[in-house]
Amino acid sequence: MILTLLQIGAVSAIALYIYQRRASARRRNEQSWDSLVSRLRPDSSAQNWAESNATPEEKWNRTGGAHGLWSLHENAGIMLEMADYAARNGEAVDRDLLATLRSDAMQIRAAVLMALLKYAFSQVNEGICVNASRAASMYTEMAARVSELFEANGSSMVPGFAGAM
Repeated sequence: MILTLLQIGAVSAIALYIYQRRASARRRNEQSWDSLVSRLRPDSSAQNWAESNATPEEKWNRTGGAHGLWSLHENAGIMLEMADYAARNGEAVDRDLLATLRSDAMQIRAAVLMALLKYAFSQVNEGICVNASRAASMYTEMAARVSELFEANGSSMVPGFAGAM
């Protein structure tokens, strides 16, 4: 009897999970360009990590600390959605560039999470700044690639992309 209830519960949980994932994917696919752009957080903190003569604490404070890193994390996810938008709505989108963008987004998000995890357990130090700097430089490169993607393919697909970045 208990085994049957556990099986029913497990199957129900799996079915609910699959339903939620499909609904989330459907909502994501129905997003407009304007809704994606409106979700981007204005952020200049990625460029602030480049100064190598500042102490880790100065770099951390100048970029907004954990909040600035979280903005990079969120924007990387949104740029990933922008690349998916380009793949759905563009005719001749470079698949290699899209694969690079997806890889960059995942690496940025992982580096930011690692830096924030280290920050949660210690003070700001050089190790945290290394992860944060890595994420910031990848973010800057990814933003340039997204701009390149939409400049090459997006003039008719998405007006005013350069202004959004």
